[in-house]
Amino acid sequence: MLLKNLEETISFGHNFSLGLQAKSKILLKGEIGTGKTSLVKGIAAGLQIKENITSPTFALSHHYNSGKIPLIHMDLYRIENILSAKELFIEEEEELELNNGIMVIEWPEKIISLVENYWLIEIKYAEGSGRILTIYDPYDFKKS
Repeated sequence: MLLKNLEETISFGHNFSLGLQAKSKILLKGEIGTGKTSLVKGIAAGLQIKENITSPTFALSHHYNSGKIPLIHMDLYRIENILSAKELFIEEEEELELNNGIMVIEWPEKIISLVENYWLIEIKYAEGSGRILTIYDPYDFKKS
């Protein structure tokens, strides 16, 4: 799927969120600047979240509870220690289960082996301009 600009990225996130159920997990893979946080802004808008959505690069995790479904937004880019990334994911997954929320994880490569039944969205720069999204339906990637 080709997204031509920021507005289309946010609109896609909004429309995508309308089909999500509580306890959904979305993993976002893509280089810096490909629009992962913009996509999360759209998801949050679809969930009717009122807070301003910002990248949790330094905080590692933001919780948004003002919408119809709570949103946990994680960013594992700055975590170098795989054990720390896994511990953070396990803590946030417990919160997800307790609050029946939705979890979005940017830079999920360090914890992907722990996650089951998730949406995977890969975002790449399109030749010329825009972004290309590849969406994989929920699947238990831990199966051998």
